Amino acid sequence: MTTCRLRAVLLLAAVPLAAAAAAVALKAGHWRLYANRHRIELKPQPRRSCPDCRGAGGWWVGGANPEMEACGCWANRPELRVRLLPVPAWDEPPF
Repeated sequence: MTTCRLRAVLLLAAVPLAAAAAAVALKAGHWRLYANRHRIELKPQPRRSCPDCRGAGGWWVGGANPEMEACGCWANRPELRVRLLPVPAWDEPPF
C-alpha cells in the first residue's frame, strides 16, 4: 500500500471517530449544534442536573401577564455563530 493510500484510509477512518468525539463533547457541555451552508451555530442548552430549573430551562413568573424567566444555567452563556456563505439577497418579496 502506498503512503498516499495509507493516508487516505487513515483519514477516512478518523472522520467518524472525530464526529463521535465531537458529539460526546457537545452533549457533555450542554450545547446544541446547528449547521447549514450559510452558518454553524452552537447554542447552550439547559442542564438536566440544574437545582434551580431541573432541566426545564426556566420557570413561570406570575402576575397579570405571566412570563417565563430563563435560568442562568443556559441563558447567561453566549451563543457562538460562524458565518460561512452570505445569504443571497432577494430581488423581490417572497410572497
